[in-house]
Amino acid sequence: MNKLTEFLVKCRMTGMVSNQILLKIIKISLKSDNLEDETRLMLEKEWELDKLNQFLLLLEGQDCINVKAINYLDEAYPQSLRTIYNPPALLFFEGNIALLKTECVAIIGSREATNYSFRCISTLVPRLVNRYTIVSGLANGADSMANEEALVYGKTIAVLGSSLNQAFPTKNCHLQKAIAKNGLLITEYPVGDSIEPWHFPQRNRIIAGLSQKIIVTEAKLKSGSMITVDLALENGREVLALPGRIDSELSRGCNSLIEQGATPLIDFDNL
Repeated sequence: MNKLTEFLVKCRMTGMVSNQILLKIIKISLKSDNLEDETRLMLEKEWELDKLNQFLLLLEGQDCINVKAINYLDEAYPQSLRTIYNPPALLFFEGNIALLKTECVAIIGSREATNYSFRCISTLVPRLVNRYTIVSGLANGADSMANEEALVYGKTIAVLGSSLNQAFPTKNCHLQKAIAKNGLLITEYPVGDSIEPWHFPQRNRIIAGLSQKIIVTEAKLKSGSMITVDLALENGREVLALPGRIDSELSRGCNSLIEQGATPLIDFDNL
């Protein structure tokens, strides 16, 4: 870990510094010989004195010896993420960090995914793994189906909405450990962070940013999957959707995407 990453990690571990402030610190680092002093001066303008003093006190006590992380400027950081809105300043990781530089396809869908998603994912993944790394969010349903199936045939990246030492949902603990060993886990959240509902929409922008293509298996009209699709479209990614029954709530999102111009995923051999 280089000095910039170490300083950013310590700042993040205080629990007081947002991703936007970390990006400002990175910008300061490009033209500063004394990053800590320049950061303090920047925060003096952003915060009240009591908050600044609390931060400085917490900063002194941070230990990041066993932390693995990369920052926005690192060679290992993927260019595709640098171009998204509010790119993650830091990525904590466990596993094969080189996977971030591979061509990626995200497979996402409902937490309540049916056997239809499972059958399609188990057919899709073997056709994709020779060309792409499979990315998903390790959530219940379609996400964990995609991550698990990818481990059988190739490599996978799981983007977490929690820290690396937490499994959410807890039943995915074994799968998360397997991905850490044979794939890659990444997250914006350091050990010690609590799991918050807003972490998951934030996680979705990373899934969309990493991937050249987004495949949606099943999704309700209002869902995290549709948020990810919106983010993917904003960044010029190709969106493919599995057509489903018109009377299925879980297919309304996919059918709507196809109606709006997404590619209907009918021929699994033509990806």
